[in-house]
Amino acid sequence: TFTAWCNSHLRKAGTQIENIDEDFRDGLKLMLLLEVISGERLPKPERGKMRVHKINNVNKALDFIASKGVKLCVQCAQCSVAPLGGRSAVCAVCVQCVQCVQCSVAPLGGAVLCVQCVCSVCSVCSARWRRWGAHWKDGLAFNALIHRHRPELIDYERLRKDDPVTNLNNAFEVAEKFLDIPKMLDAEDIVGTLRPDEKAIMTYVSCFYHAFSGAQKAETAANRICKVLAVNQENEHLMEDYERLASDLLEWIKRTIPWLEDRSPQKTIQEMQQKLEDFRDYRRVHKPPKVQEKCQLEINFNTLQTKLRLSNRPAFMPSEGRMVSDINSGWQQLEQAEKGYEEWLLNEIRRLERLDHLAEKFRQKASIHQAWTEAGKEAMLKQKDFEVANLTDIKALLRKHEAFESDLAAHQDRVEQIAAIAQELNELGYYDSSSVNERCQSICDLWDTLGALTHSRRQALEHTAKQLETIDELYLEYAKRAAPFNNWMESAMEDLQDMFIVHTIEEIQVGTMPGPRPPAPPATRSFLRSSSFTFSPPEESVAEANSIQLPATNPYTSVTSSLIDSKWHRVQQLVPKRDQALLEEQSRQQCNEHLRRQFASQANLVGPWIHTKME
Repeated sequence: TFTAWCNSHLRKAGTQIENIDEDFRDGLKLMLLLEVISGERLPKPERGKMRVHKINNVNKALDFIASKGVKLCVQCAQCSVAPLGGRSAVCAVCVQCVQCVQCSVAPLGGAVLCVQCVCSVCSVCSARWRRWGAHWKDGLAFNALIHRHRPELIDYERLRKDDPVTNLNNAFEVAEKFLDIPKMLDAEDIVGTLRPDEKAIMTYVSCFYHAFSGAQKAETAANRICKVLAVNQENEHLMEDYERLASDLLEWIKRTIPWLEDRSPQKTIQEMQQKLEDFRDYRRVHKPPKVQEKCQLEINFNTLQTKLRLSNRPAFMPSEGRMVSDINSGWQQLEQAEKGYEEWLLNEIRRLERLDHLAEKFRQKASIHQAWTEAGKEAMLKQKDFEVANLTDIKALLRKHEAFESDLAAHQDRVEQIAAIAQELNELGYYDSSSVNERCQSICDLWDTLGALTHSRRQALEHTAKQLETIDELYLEYAKRAAPFNNWMESAMEDLQDMFIVHTIEEIQVGTMPGPRPPAPPATRSFLRSSSFTFSPPEESVAEANSIQLPATNPYTSVTSSLIDSKWHRVQQLVPKRDQALLEEQSRQQCNEHLRRQFASQANLVGPWIHTKME
């Protein structure tokens, strides 16, 4: 029972005993028990394991008991420390010390304590005591004492005087359970003893005094302690709030700064607009609560420091990395990252707007140019229409080609602008620069092709025009020469086919005999010399050499080479016939001349005869 009572007090100091002989022999726990019971500080104990250390500790405990005016039954520490001292010596010292100390620490001494307890009991049970120990045997006094101070714990009206054991056990159990008074007495021992131990009862009753007399003080102290605890709890709450808010705020800053320092560019302006919208949401939605948290954090910190200073408590030191300076430094980094991020977003949006504008401009110019080039320009430049054209058509084609060259030169500026825009898009890092470069290269290649085809067509047109001019001159020269020659041949054919009437041989010999014919005009003679009587115009050879298709007719004359050729062959056929006819006529005239001569010779002979006869 005494061991349990000691443990009930020692638990307040965070320890307990199991064996009084062993645990109290070194004096350490005895001194600790006295400190808990008395509420005073004893001299510092010695922690050594040697006997002298234990003796010194017990002496300190005995000296403290003696200082309270208690007469000890054990005068020296060796009696309680010595192994041969036995359990009785230790228990005697401990029990006497506890009893005397509990009584002596009362405000007016042990007698006053006992009188107060008795008065409390008498006011309940209306009894007057003559013998101290006897009046506690029925247990009503213990229950009355508890009922006087804690009526809610004991129903005093139901207790019976003829059942002391039940009364005693009820009081002991209630005291142990609700008043934290250990069960130091045994109900059977008290009832079965004629005269219970007054010292033991006094010791037990003194526990009630301490419990009840300290109740009011405890309540006042409890209120003070509650206030102190409330202040401490509030301070602890502020500290915890500060640590939590600081940790959350620093963690948010730690997460946000990398997001604000991310400078990975986006491909389209829509993506950058979404980033800007996210940044604006951060400014409007996410940051303001954090600003309030930061302000509340500073307010809590300053409030906490003020309360701690007014309470004479040491200043609050946050954990490492969570100081106000750390938060301000992190917040400053956040502000710098935020400013840089905003500037980067605006510059990037301007860059993408510029890129979109340039890309759209590139697409428009490229579409216009490709629509112009795809409108049959390459096919037009590759066609061979000049091979079947005449000089007039060639001149028209040349003029048309000159107009195309002027149009082509006008588009040269657009091609240069397209190339310059593509280069600028590459320099500004346009995300789709590969397709832009591919389209630009296609436009430039087609432009070079058109330029080469344009140059080739001009050369072909100029060459063809030159050859057609030559052919035209030949046509004109042919016309100039063919007409007189044709007239001469027609006259010749008329002459060769004309009937001739002659009477003498001299007429045949003068104009119609074979030999020198009527002379041809000079143009005819030149034409005959140039043609070598082949009648194959030189323009045909020129056209054949240059793959030029001649027109069906000579634009300057209707006299074709085939006509001249046929007439020439006709003349060649008529000349021998004319010669034959003339030869036949000459022979006939010669025959006639012979006959005339015969007639003349006969007539010359007959004539004078006749004349003579007539005369």
